Amino acid sequence: MPKNQAVWGIDIGQAGLKAIRLGYAEAAQQVLATAFDYVPHPKILSQPDAVPEELIAQSLETFLSRNDVKGDVIAISVPGQTALARFIQLPPVETKKVSEIVKYEARQQIPFALEDVIWDYQTLGGGVEESGFMLGAEVGLFAMKREQVMNQLQPFLDAKLEVELVQISPLGLLNFVCHDQLGIRVDKEFESSDEYSIVLDMGTDNTTLLVTNGKKIWIRNVPIGGNHFTRALTKELKLTFAKAEHLKINATKSSDPRVVFQALRPVFNDYVAEIQRSIGYFSSVHREAKITRIYGSGNGFNLAGLQKFLQQNLQYEVERIDSFQGLVGDAVLNAPLFQENIMSFVVPYGVALQAMKLTNIQTTLLPTELATARQIRRKKPWAVVTAATLLLGLATSVAGNSNVAKSVSTDRFDKVTVQVDELKKKVSSFKSSYSKVATENEKLKQEGDRLVHTLATREYWPEVYRALNECLPRDVGDQQDVTLKNRVNIISVTAKRVPDLFSWWTKVSSKDYMLPQDVKNLPKGTGYVFTLKGEHYHHEPDNMERQGIIYVKDTLLKNLQKWTVQQPGTAEPVPVRKLGISHALFSKFKPNIETAYFPKGPRASKRLRGQIGGGFPGSGGSASSVAEQMMRSGRGASVAASSRTMQSGKNDDSQDAPKMIKKTTFTLEFVWKPTPPAERLDQEAVPAEAKGKQTAKADKSDKGAVDN
Repeated sequence: MPKNQAVWGIDIGQAGLKAIRLGYAEAAQQVLATAFDYVPHPKILSQPDAVPEELIAQSLETFLSRNDVKGDVIAISVPGQTALARFIQLPPVETKKVSEIVKYEARQQIPFALEDVIWDYQTLGGGVEESGFMLGAEVGLFAMKREQVMNQLQPFLDAKLEVELVQISPLGLLNFVCHDQLGIRVDKEFESSDEYSIVLDMGTDNTTLLVTNGKKIWIRNVPIGGNHFTRALTKELKLTFAKAEHLKINATKSSDPRVVFQALRPVFNDYVAEIQRSIGYFSSVHREAKITRIYGSGNGFNLAGLQKFLQQNLQYEVERIDSFQGLVGDAVLNAPLFQENIMSFVVPYGVALQAMKLTNIQTTLLPTELATARQIRRKKPWAVVTAATLLLGLATSVAGNSNVAKSVSTDRFDKVTVQVDELKKKVSSFKSSYSKVATENEKLKQEGDRLVHTLATREYWPEVYRALNECLPRDVGDQQDVTLKNRVNIISVTAKRVPDLFSWWTKVSSKDYMLPQDVKNLPKGTGYVFTLKGEHYHHEPDNMERQGIIYVKDTLLKNLQKWTVQQPGTAEPVPVRKLGISHALFSKFKPNIETAYFPKGPRASKRLRGQIGGGFPGSGGSASSVAEQMMRSGRGASVAASSRTMQSGKNDDSQDAPKMIKKTTFTLEFVWKPTPPAERLDQEAVPAEAKGKQTAKADKSDKGAVDN
């Protein structure tokens, strides 16, 4: 609807009908209150002898007799305690499939068949859309039984009023708080914070408790209202309901206020206990939330002493809503009847704001069949006019064409028709030839791109290989025992260009030992995935943290995760992370394989002694591969014989015999995105939480690690 169209927001509660008419001043960009009405019921609807249908119809008739609503939009609220509100955290899902996931969740959350209820949902704050996926989205699900919605609409249908919006009262309250108290506007960006506000809307029999920071919301119905205080007076002071209600409103003016408040104290205590229980539960679920203030609304909040009692017991600032910050119109706002009941107008004010499209909430419980029937009925006159216009135009066109057809001679146009057909064939031939050449050109272009795409980054490859070499552990001195050598042997290094790194990320089975910023910041775009296959024989029996896969984690993997690496004796450090290396992880490892090792001795071959070392492929083979070659060449028998001789003590030179040591093999992967020097960030430019941190999983001593 246009913003400048007037809207009536109507709330029919247990005690009466509250209505406010709003308009929008385009020039001043302000909401203007142009009329209001407050019609109390002859009896409270919840009293035993009351007939709600008759009382509501009577109040609505009184309202219509005093106000002209023709041409205005009607928006109504329905009681929140009869509706269902659920807040669901969605898993990562494609944006276009959010409605399907919500419908599935609705079937799980709503304890009735969806055909028996009217429901709607609203995406709340917190969700982020990335690469076509919705991540961390929170959805509010609101539903009400169809029968109850129709009962609320029936008085308006009987009065021949067309209701455009049906909203539950807690969301009307939310619309009011966001627009009037927090100053949120739909056309301006709003940054939510961890500071939350509580709104208590005390009605006759219930209190709506709403917690919000402007984007996220939490709702609970507290089953204590103004009537509970009245009933306490009737019970303790033996008064009629009417006298108790009068005494409650004028408690401070009674002859003995102390007796009155003493009778009300149990209800005060129960009310505070319910609110404290609600705040405690909310704080346990939302630990980051900081509650800063409490707003009080509803005529029940006029009870003397309630505001002070809540403030003392809850230890929060409690404010009564006695003015509207986002509304102008002195004729309404300064009226004595409006001022006397201003706190009961927050809900109709909120639903009217939504009908004017001035709030972020867009849900409605209006039955779809009613909305569809109204749209069809409103469009019928335009459809008839359009059809009549088309028929008139068609008749005119047919009459004109028939007259022209009489004057046409086929002999005059045959030659031209043949020329047109020939031209069409020629155009079709040209198009076909062009399409064929364009396809061939595209293939050649793709082939050329495939051949030369590495030229732009070829000068960066030596840097990457140098960084890998610098990340390998190495000995400072001359260590003879292979199990104590500070070495990792790289068997193979492969690099694969991946058009979409995120697809690689989704297939990674384990993200142990990764940096927190790598886990949080998913890889995107085109890049290379390096795969390192390696092994090592480092095994210190007295140091469990320096063997198996833990040794690789604390040396090679840890160096790949550093900003800079500098080995002893080197001139300058290598900026590993600045080169574009990230997301280093283990994809496979196989620890503790028994393998043969030929120790140093006078009979040991110099070639065999050089087989155990570190570095990249080509720098030397492993002891296990040497043993396998000897077995294949027929020298395996001598190896076994040497071992038996050593064990029996018959050979004086026992150190020439092979001994079995433990070998750990592993496969390590990481992402490399070629980064020009001008785009390489310094460590100081990185957010504080990312500086020098190692992943929490990598810092765990042995939890989740392989048993070495």
